[in-house]
Amino acid sequence: MTATDPRLSSQVPDLGALELLLAVIRTGSLGRAAAELGISQPAASARIAGMERQIGVPLLERSTRGSCPTEAGALVAEWASAVVAAARALDAGIAALRERRDARLRVTASLTVAEYLMPGWLLALRAAHPDTAVTLRAANSRQVAEDVASGAADLGFVEGRHLPSGLDGTVIATDRLVVVVAPGHPWARRRQSVAAAELAATPLILREQGSGTREVLDAALAPAGGPVAPLLELASTTALKSAAASGAGPAVLSELAVADELSRGRLVAVRLSDLELSRPLRAVWPRGPKPAGPARDLLGLSRRP
Repeated sequence: MTATDPRLSSQVPDLGALELLLAVIRTGSLGRAAAELGISQPAASARIAGMERQIGVPLLERSTRGSCPTEAGALVAEWASAVVAAARALDAGIAALRERRDARLRVTASLTVAEYLMPGWLLALRAAHPDTAVTLRAANSRQVAEDVASGAADLGFVEGRHLPSGLDGTVIATDRLVVVVAPGHPWARRRQSVAAAELAATPLILREQGSGTREVLDAALAPAGGPVAPLLELASTTALKSAAASGAGPAVLSELAVADELSRGRLVAVRLSDLELSRPLRAVWPRGPKPAGPARDLLGLSRRP
């Protein structure tokens, strides 16, 4: 191994052994050093002996009065003290970085979750962890999955029947899509339910491709040959509700999103037959360990009934 070789030689002990050597010299006793570091005396003795074999020189002189360094041991201890101090500084720096990371949470959520569920969760998170800084981005489910997969978001919330590829996740709730129309629309006064085939053949006001709402509707109406080309394709829940309320045509939206409009009579829910439009809402994260820190806390809040 040359002076320019970046690798450490096999003669360099590990940090734990160096820390033990320094503790023995500081306390003057192998037993006291072992107790200080939380290991047994036989284990400490074996570790010192192993380090002496590794380095190739004796490091301690043992007697009934305790242990003291040899000349070589004193030199190794002097060098080791700088190494251990640097390692402790590194440890403290890593802890500070983790604290900074753990005080930040980046979330990307589908529009339905971001608008109608996330505000309550974030209020609860802030009450429990006031120092956590949260950034929230609202996007369609496809973009949510991309943000989480790329590392742009620590946690995501999506709508749809399937877990996005490459991610782990869990179902946090079940949502239902409803077809809504303005009070003056013919379907609002109709006694007979609208069948899947009729809905599939009707131009609707819909969310854009890539949204969880669109995915569920497309899958539900596929056996009936639809849906046909949309009357309007909009990326905003508010825009869909406004268009439907103005009488432009039927819109398909989350029941969460139209609860207020339905209670006020601004929109009317259309009765459907032979059609299931429920969908799971999922929290998603990168494949591997479950979320930690603030992401874990928010996940727990989202799963509360």
